[in-house]
Amino acid sequence: MKLYSYYRSSSAYRVRIALNHKQISYDYKAVHLLKDGGEQNKDAYTKVNPKAEVPTLVDKNISLSQSVAIFFYLDRAYIEKQLFPKHLPDFEKCLELVEIINSGTQPLQNLSVLKKLKKEFLISEDQKIEWCRYFIDKGLEAFNTKCSNDGPFAMGSNVTAADMFLLPQLYNAKRFELDLTKYENLQRIYDNCKDLDSFSKAHPDVQPDTP
Repeated sequence: MKLYSYYRSSSAYRVRIALNHKQISYDYKAVHLLKDGGEQNKDAYTKVNPKAEVPTLVDKNISLSQSVAIFFYLDRAYIEKQLFPKHLPDFEKCLELVEIINSGTQPLQNLSVLKKLKKEFLISEDQKIEWCRYFIDKGLEAFNTKCSNDGPFAMGSNVTAADMFLLPQLYNAKRFELDLTKYENLQRIYDNCKDLDSFSKAHPDVQPDTP
């Protein structure tokens, strides 16, 4: 198995957590999103992922480039230590929390979006940071309200995909110096996840391509 990744990509970060959680070994293929105009834009990589993004997971003859699709694949192909709850309504609730981050928060502060804002709309660095803080805060506020109030994790007593999507977004929130003290649920989840091997080994600070 190969994972094309960039150490600071939150989408790749969440997949690293999932692979660690399932104890699946993989070859780390670094794709630098900033070097030489972005290695993701080079022909060698766009042949792997035409959308020029990370992550991409390659397993035998399967190649997948969207993190939710990768999570679903991992749960079906490697059934031990499921990422999503199996039964109603927990599965749908977990997927809702995942999508709050995946479709409603992270894309709005994605590198390609920020580059577009700076290049074509000439926003300043301060305006860029304010943009990111605004949309991250809205997403985390919703997640904080919708996640479980009981147990150590977002869905209660068990680690799920919801936690694996949340922790990388909290990493980004801290990069942009967003005040997280008002989110007691998120702080509880963070404290209970951060030192688990699956999370700590996936952290951006300890990846092969970390500067």
